[in-house]
Amino acid sequence: MGNQLFQHAREFVEQAIQAGDTADQQEKLEVAKNALSSAYANSTTAEKAQLAEFQQQLEDASLESKS
Repeated sequence: MGNQLFQHAREFVEQAIQAGDTADQQEKLEVAKNALSSAYANSTTAEKAQLAEFQQQLEDASLESKS
């Protein structure tokens, strides 16, 4: 079945990135960040590495929307 918190974090990150520069992107970014935080505490080392990549993707998306 896998780590559901990890799976949700991945889905929320994808949604936030796909939102692009829209009005609701900021809310989706916050939801994704919270999901990443929750997932991190219950993840394996390999999942933590992937979560760090997701975090970087979110930061990149956030910076793009501000420029």
